[in-house]
Amino acid sequence: MIKTIFLKTKLPTLNEYINMERSNKFIAAAAKKKYTNAILKEVEGLTFDPIKYDVAVTWYKDSNRKDHDNISFGLKFILDGMVRAKVIPGDGSRYINSIHHHFELKDIGYYCMVEFIESID
Repeated sequence: MIKTIFLKTKLPTLNEYINMERSNKFIAAAAKKKYTNAILKEVEGLTFDPIKYDVAVTWYKDSNRKDHDNISFGLKFILDGMVRAKVIPGDGSRYINSIHHHFELKDIGYYCMVEFIESID
């Protein structure tokens, strides 16, 4: 079983978030809340079985100017938003077995595609 969601919210990179932290911890906390809530709104109403999943994220980007490790930091907001929306019961190893990131250089109107694949673990 595979559950697929497409997210439009453009998330900050790790470097952008670190710069927020360095400038003011309250700005960074507000940003974490903002992006987590944005994802929460995008996934509200979805329901997943409380089983263990492998997660595959395809990040769509319009240029090669940002490093993949900086972009993939956005998964933190995605999983936290899904937990807050009660789509998944948790984002720890009890529910997430593995995480795979893919990057595509194309603009399709979505920021990323997240696939939750039932884990055979």
